Amino acid sequence: QVQLVESGGGLVQVGGSLRLSCAASGRTFSGSAMGWFRQHPGKEREFVAAISRAGGRTYYANSVKGRFAISRDNAQSTVYLQMNSLEPEDTAVYYCAARETYNDATYYDATSTYDYWGQGTQVTVSL
Repeated sequence: QVQLVESGGGLVQVGGSLRLSCAASGRTFSGSAMGWFRQHPGKEREFVAAISRAGGRTYYANSVKGRFAISRDNAQSTVYLQMNSLEPEDTAVYYCAARETYNDATYYDATSTYDYWGQGTQVTVSL
């Protein structure tokens, strides 16, 4: 089992920045590919960003490419999502997710492929 706890959400103005953190405990964090997803009210959870377990490969949804950056610190068992140039459309609950894998270079962008999820953190971007 991997337990995930997100933090760093909050209220920010358009054009501002936030950095989300997801702290993992339990089974080996370094053995897991990680992802960030978000869910707008009344909509399905959608992919935001993913990172391979070794951190060497990243992948982004088109809507956040160039504005968001995912990274991880395996020594701290933490994955981050740096969000810049925030837009009202980025308002959502953000979730981190973990998927155990033996492959150093694989990332995943589908909710169904992840094994563990955090409880989510709210990000609100105001005009």
